[in-house]
Amino acid sequence: MRSLQELTTPQNSAIGKLKRWVSAAENNVEILPPSDRRDESLVTVQVAIDDPLGAIAYETGGILIDHGWLRFLGSGHARLPRNLADWNRDRCRAFCLVADDAVGGFFAVNRGEWGDDPSALHYWSPDSLAWEPVGFAFADFLEWALTPCLADFYQNLRWKTWKKDMGKLGGDQCFAFEPFLWAKDGSIRTSSRRIAPVAEVFEAKLRSSSE
Repeated sequence: MRSLQELTTPQNSAIGKLKRWVSAAENNVEILPPSDRRDESLVTVQVAIDDPLGAIAYETGGILIDHGWLRFLGSGHARLPRNLADWNRDRCRAFCLVADDAVGGFFAVNRGEWGDDPSALHYWSPDSLAWEPVGFAFADFLEWALTPCLADFYQNLRWKTWKKDMGKLGGDQCFAFEPFLWAKDGSIRTSSRRIAPVAEVFEAKLRSSSE
């Protein structure tokens, strides 16, 4: 495991690149300021600050995209209370949870769980119990998520009033569905919807996937 000093050695942080991407973004984006937990967050992801993932961990409290629908975790903030260190503790195996969405989908960077490619990003969709490759490395996915392609990606997981409903949601919460979207009779259109802690939804998926 690399030390904090090794991870912060690069002279040029990728935060400047991230801010340029955000300034050109076609989606609503907010970069949250870092917290005093940023050292732990950076050590957790084990990526230097000259990489976008390392820069998010160390230089931000997280990033909210498309009115908070997609949340990239950083060192934590009042608007996004979870940080990378605490969120991954006792949850990750050979992967690192780096982002999630408002409907209980989770993104993770590979650490050996899905083969040998350390840059591979995987998605645990709310309507599936299987982790699936996104087809992008982390940095490419982040840049892609700033474009209208994000709406296309989520078109089957959104409802008519989703944007208005986002105003009710905290950064440590997501929408939970009954029946679950991964269940045979689950559906965005017919399942009931409530606000729940993200941790509750993650644990429910974990239990169901191991049954």
